[in-house]
Amino acid sequence: MGLNIPIRGNEMLEKVIARVDASERLTTLWAASNVTAIDRMHINDHGPVHIKIVTNIAIKLLRLLIAGGVEPSVVHDHHLTNDDAEVIVCLAAALHDIGHVIHRHRHEELSLILAPALIEEFLNGLYSVRELTILEGEILHAIHAHRRDIQPLTIEAGAVKVADALDMESGRARIPFKSGSASIHAVSAMAIKKVEIMAGAEKPVRIHVRMSNSAGIFQLDTLLREKLTHSGLSPYVEVVGEVIGEEKKIVERYEIE
Repeated sequence: MGLNIPIRGNEMLEKVIARVDASERLTTLWAASNVTAIDRMHINDHGPVHIKIVTNIAIKLLRLLIAGGVEPSVVHDHHLTNDDAEVIVCLAAALHDIGHVIHRHRHEELSLILAPALIEEFLNGLYSVRELTILEGEILHAIHAHRRDIQPLTIEAGAVKVADALDMESGRARIPFKSGSASIHAVSAMAIKKVEIMAGAEKPVRIHVRMSNSAGIFQLDTLLREKLTHSGLSPYVEVVGEVIGEEKKIVERYEIE
C-alpha cells in the first residue's frame, strides 16, 4: 500500500516514502495490527487504511501550520529544515500504531519497541549520524505522545496526535467501538460524514466537520477536543462542526435488556 503523500519538492521525503512503500516488514506489521484490532478485539481498524489517512492528514496539518508562520520544533530547536520536519511527521504517523501487533493496551509504548529498527532502516545513508539521531528521537517522541494523556512537546508530535483523531469520517472514529453496536461511540461515529482541513481565516488551520446528525458532536467534544487541547496546537487550529441538510436518524430503537 502506497502512502500517496504529495511530495511538493521534498526530495528527502520522497526517498523515505519509497523505502516505506517497499518495506515488507512494515506492511506486515500494519496487517498484523488489524488482526489484533479487528479480528481479535472486534474494534475499528488500526492498519494500513488508518495509517494512510493519518499520514496524509498529519503532513497536511504541518504544511498549513508552516504556511501560517508556525515554525516546526526541529527547525527551532535543532536548526534542521521544514523538509526534515515532514520526514519526522511522515514516519511517526506511519509507525504510531504498530504496537498493536503485541497488544492494544499501551500500544503507544509497545510501538516504541518496534519502531527504532525501522527508523534506522528508512533513514540510514540519507542523514549524518547527528541528524539521524535527532530525527529518531523526534519520531519516537511523536509516537509516544499520540497517547491521549501524553502532552506533545513538539509541533510535529502535535500534528500526528491531531491527525490520529481526525480519522473519523463515516464511522472511522478513533474511539474504539464494536461493529453494529448502538453505543454513543458508534452512533456518533456514524454521524461524521466529511472532515475538511484547510487554511483558516484567523488561525493557520481550519477543521470543518460535516455531520448527518448532531450526535456527531460527541466525537468532536469527547475525542477531538481532548486531543487538540493536549496537542500544543490549539492556538493555531479552529474547529467547526455542523449538520448538513436534513438531520438523519441513525438509530430507530434502543433497548436495555
